[in-house]
Amino acid sequence: MAETSKPKTSPKAIKFLFGGLAGMGATVFVQPLDLVKNRMQLSGQGGKVREYKTSFHALASILKNEGLGGIYTGLSAGLLRQATYTTTRLGIYTVLFEKMTGQDGTPPNFLMKAVIGMTAGAIGAFVGTPAEVALIRMTADGRLPTDQRRGYSNVFNALVRITKEEGVTTLWRGCIPTMARAVVVNAAQLASYSQSKQALIETGYFVDGIFLHFCASMISGLVTTAASMPVDIVKTRIQNMRMIDGKPEFRNGLDVLAKVIRNEGFFSLWKGFTPYYARLGPHTVLTFIFLEQMNKAYKLYFLN
Repeated sequence: MAETSKPKTSPKAIKFLFGGLAGMGATVFVQPLDLVKNRMQLSGQGGKVREYKTSFHALASILKNEGLGGIYTGLSAGLLRQATYTTTRLGIYTVLFEKMTGQDGTPPNFLMKAVIGMTAGAIGAFVGTPAEVALIRMTADGRLPTDQRRGYSNVFNALVRITKEEGVTTLWRGCIPTMARAVVVNAAQLASYSQSKQALIETGYFVDGIFLHFCASMISGLVTTAASMPVDIVKTRIQNMRMIDGKPEFRNGLDVLAKVIRNEGFFSLWKGFTPYYARLGPHTVLTFIFLEQMNKAYKLYFLN
C-alpha cells in the first residue's frame, strides 16, 4: 500500500508573519477611526471644555484643520503596533494552543482557550506598548497648540526621541492598563464572538461564511467595546500625559478613573465609543480576510 503523507502546512514563522501582515493591512483601513477615538478620549481632559461634541464633529474638525492626510496621522505607529502586538499574540497563542492540545488531537476546552487568549494578549500588549505610546502621542499632537506639539515625524523618530528625552522606561508607560485592556478584550471577544456566531446560526438565517463572521464580529465588538473602554481611556491618558512641575499628571490608573469621573462625568469613561466600536468589528473581519487570502496564495504558489 502506498504511504499516505500528511498535507503540507505553512511553517510557524510564515503563520506569524501573515498574522502581523494581516493586522497591518486592516489597520490601513481603520486608522482614521483610531485617530478619532484617541482624540475623543483626550477631549475635555483636565476639566477643560470638550473640543469635540461627537465623533463626527471630531472627524470634521480634523479634516478641516489638518487636511485629508491628517486622518492618517500616526499610521506608521499603528502599523508597527500590529507588527509587534499581533505577531507576538498570534505566536504565543499558537504555541500555547499546541501545548494544551491532547495527545489524541483533542483541542483545549473553551475555558482553557480563554486563558490562552488572555495570556497571549497580555504578552503581546507588553511587546507592543512602545508602539502604542508613540501612536497615542502622534494621534494626539494635532489637537494641541503649535508650540506644544511634540512633532514626531514617524514612529521611529518618536521612539528615539522618547528614549533620549524621557528615558527608555517611558516607552512602557501605561503598560499595566495596556495589558489589562488586552486581557479584557480577549476574554470578552472570545466569549461573545463564539456565542453570537452560535446564536445567529441557530436562527436558520445564517450559514458559515464571511457575512456570518462580520455580523458576529459586530455583535462581539459591541460587548467588547463596552467592557474595555474604561481601561482603554486610562491607558490613553497615561500614555499621553506630561510632567507638571516635575510630577506626572496622574499617579496611576485609579487616579485617572477618579479624575475623569469627577471632572467629566461617569459616562465619559465611554468617550469615543462610536469610533472604537466601528473600528473593532471591521478590523477583525479584514484581518481574517487578509489572513485567509495570504494563506491560500502561499499554499498555491509554495506548497503545491
